[in-house]
Amino acid sequence: MVGDTSSNKSGRGKGERLKKSKGRKESSTRWLKRQLSDPYVAEAREQGLRSRAAFKLIELDNKYRFLKPGGHIIDLGSSPGGWSMVAAKRVNAQGVTKGKQGKVIGLDLNETDPVPGTILICHDFMDEAAPELLKDALKGSADVVLSDMAAKATGHAATDHLRVIALLEAAFEFACEVLSPGGVFVGKAFKGGTENELLTRIKKRFKIVRHAKPPSSRKQSAETYVIATGFCKDTESIKGQ
Repeated sequence: MVGDTSSNKSGRGKGERLKKSKGRKESSTRWLKRQLSDPYVAEAREQGLRSRAAFKLIELDNKYRFLKPGGHIIDLGSSPGGWSMVAAKRVNAQGVTKGKQGKVIGLDLNETDPVPGTILICHDFMDEAAPELLKDALKGSADVVLSDMAAKATGHAATDHLRVIALLEAAFEFACEVLSPGGVFVGKAFKGGTENELLTRIKKRFKIVRHAKPPSSRKQSAETYVIATGFCKDTESIKGQ
């Protein structure tokens, strides 16, 4: 077993030797091995996608069909650009095909290399200036708000869950400000009871709310996505159905 020190009186097991010899922690080594054996990582490399996460959006859109030519899309947590690349192609943001030309605006705390046909903003979404920066770039309403944002893990499951839900809530509130009637909100969440109150609020503003875990999302991850379609400007429209 990696790191087993039962027969090593010095307490320096195989895992610790690996860390010292290669300058990596055990967790980093496990991550590297997982990446090298992950078919989605290899496929992303072959297709010129920036991350395996791009397949999550591809799979979600293949099922729910919310990225349409001419659509105006906001991508929250856009770095390294995988989701923006997929969205830009599907809404024809580059105008490479006949028909309507869409728009994609991405925002992330980290710098993102340019994606053809998109506007990329480097800013913290939780900063109070972020919504206005996005609205200025959007110049109108959005058809879809995507959020693949995730807070930096602390290692404490309950704390990490709360932080992700806080991002989901902020993204939802922003979506309610910019979505056009009938719009779509797609947001990352984690399984757990804390988000039930938030889901109740989402259901008051969207006609249909689903949960989905795309095949490319790792099985061991608690990650899931909220797919909310049919945005209504007021809750009365939902109640009347």
